[in-house]
Amino acid sequence: MPTRFYAARLALPVAAAALVLGACSPGSAGAGRPSVLASFYPLQLVAQQVGGDRVDVTSLTPPGAEPHDLELSPAQVSHVGTADLVVYLSTFQPAVDDAVAAAPPAHVIDAATLTTLQPLAGATGTLDPHFWLDPSRMPAVAHAVADQLSVIDPAGAATYAANATALSARLDALDAAYASGLATCADRTFITSHAAFGYLAARYNLEQVAISGLDPEADPSPDRLAEIGRFVQARHIHTIFFETLVSPKVAQTLAADLGVDARVLDPLEGVRDPTQDYFSIAEANLSALKMALSCS
Repeated sequence: MPTRFYAARLALPVAAAALVLGACSPGSAGAGRPSVLASFYPLQLVAQQVGGDRVDVTSLTPPGAEPHDLELSPAQVSHVGTADLVVYLSTFQPAVDDAVAAAPPAHVIDAATLTTLQPLAGATGTLDPHFWLDPSRMPAVAHAVADQLSVIDPAGAATYAANATALSARLDALDAAYASGLATCADRTFITSHAAFGYLAARYNLEQVAISGLDPEADPSPDRLAEIGRFVQARHIHTIFFETLVSPKVAQTLAADLGVDARVLDPLEGVRDPTQDYFSIAEANLSALKMALSCS
């Protein structure tokens, strides 16, 4: 079994949990439509795109919440067991793993079985969960969702297959845009606030240097900050990236101290702005990387 990434943390406020379940829970699914429960945003996006208006999709992680911190109420655990399909990533959110084990759903997809999770650099025995930042790894999830929905709702099988194919084409196009856009960068190393971009770096021949490890809220030691500072100066790096769902203070302060820019690079773990989605944020990330890495 892969090493779990985080110990259990304080539960989400009751109000937040109620918002998730009350707005769009499996129990409130439309008549005759399969209920799909995703554990966090990238998997929710796939389920929505593949299922379309034939399914009701909700996420266990509220919009804009940090998924690493997720804890579930008893009501949410119960909904895991009653959903027609649950799509999750084992070992990423231990509370979800426990809920799936405690209340097994009728149909379940573990995205960790659809790709090869890579070890986190410098962390023995720890796997990096952030595979969705490599768009070439996402079509496998789309087709798995289509297959499971076709079993649940055979009348929609052709629709689900077509939707998965269309989503895969969009992901392939995004992958091609990244490959082309990052092929001729003068620099190939980027600094991030936490180690979320290993798959992206590996896919496009870049090097990620993270201030912190997998936990985005872990405070780096003074020695680590000094080490990053020396690295930035020695390599003439002029951008440090921070995120949207956790405090940017450490990255912004370090950037100010070093006289370099601080910019957003979104790990796509959740979306606060309902006008944005996986694709628009990924495109913004590409633009930010091209600027930071002096890509022609």
